[in-house]
Amino acid sequence: MLPVLLKIGPITIYTYGLLVASGFALGVVWSMREARKAGLDANQVLDLCFYLVLAAIVGSRLLFVVIDWDQYRAHPLNVFKLWEGGLVFYGGLIGAIILFIFFVRWKNMPFWLTSDVMAPGIALGQGIGRLGCLAAGCCYGRSADLPWAITFTHERCLAPLNQPLHPTQLYHSLWQFALFTVLILLKRRRRFFGQLFWTYCLLHGVGRLVVERFRGDFRGAELLAGLTSTQMVSWALILVSVLMMMVLPRTRRIPDSPKPAKNQ
Repeated sequence: MLPVLLKIGPITIYTYGLLVASGFALGVVWSMREARKAGLDANQVLDLCFYLVLAAIVGSRLLFVVIDWDQYRAHPLNVFKLWEGGLVFYGGLIGAIILFIFFVRWKNMPFWLTSDVMAPGIALGQGIGRLGCLAAGCCYGRSADLPWAITFTHERCLAPLNQPLHPTQLYHSLWQFALFTVLILLKRRRRFFGQLFWTYCLLHGVGRLVVERFRGDFRGAELLAGLTSTQMVSWALILVSVLMMMVLPRTRRIPDSPKPAKNQ
């Protein structure tokens, strides 16, 4: 692929960093658009997006470093080389959720409505960001003898070179774009506040479990019942999502719109 998009003298533009940043930016723009439609304070949502991005970057990087600690123990300064790839989405999701809870409570924003507003933007941003993983060669797949297998040849790619691999980065990206579409369509039929957010969590967890079967990079040690940390979080996310989608319709149901009166 193309780890380095452009190099002019001492200035290097990494494709991974550009696409991840673009994903964040478009996700924020979409969330702002949805916030205005929902009647939320656009400035508060913009502030929230800014802090969520920071929390997501820190959380996703920290979890990646923990999983691959042997590499960073020998070269600790590499922890800060974000442009070379190395973010674990679940770390970012956990960091963002913690920040979200504190911020929304602090600003007295409607909790579940705000979460619904943010959900499609997360899927959109991640779909674009995963293309950055493809460019850098991180999050690569197992060997594959398939027509759509991808072979990395650039010496700066993080994936094994010159062998066909499952394009797991594209699997992730396409799933997120499909999830973004599902959330947009579901918004028209939403029955309770929080439905979009937990639908996102549920389908993300399912998709992640499927794609994990084809990943070829180091996934961390097996912790419980042969599951890696990522698989455990995926299962936990699925179970919590199902539970919340059973509970919230009873407490956060959206009232039906009144039907127009017929002429007497």
